[in-house]
Amino acid sequence: MTQSITETQNEIIEEFSLLDGDPEMTNFYIMELGQKLPPLDESQKTEDNIVKGCQSKVWLVPLWAEGKMKFEADSNSAITKGLVSLLVRVFQDQSPNDIIDADLFFIDKIGMNRFIGTQRSNGFAAMIKQVKLAALVNKEREAITRSNQK
Repeated sequence: MTQSITETQNEIIEEFSLLDGDPEMTNFYIMELGQKLPPLDESQKTEDNIVKGCQSKVWLVPLWAEGKMKFEADSNSAITKGLVSLLVRVFQDQSPNDIIDADLFFIDKIGMNRFIGTQRSNGFAAMIKQVKLAALVNKEREAITRSNQK
């Protein structure tokens, strides 16, 4: 069974707490998380999938299956790929409503802004916005499909 968004965030907070706020170890860990994210196929690295507002190139591909959202992502920067991998992990296999309504408390709890700086924080906010937008689009698509089946 899929974990809830809250459960996944609590798991992330627990992992980061082991790093004891050490900026170097935290950045290394974020990069390590990015290495676990499967690389995107070159055909998916399109303008449509690029996250606008990131200094680095970040591609986010929303997929829709059986009422749940799936995400694939990649970046040309190790740290940014690690950051997007956290979002993929939190939102993977969740319903559009859960994604739209999600309160991302893990960001403050792990003190992410202390580690990534203003530019990356803005880019991370752009990634979140793109994920939530994709969820909104799929929620609308699902509603249209349901009303057409009546």
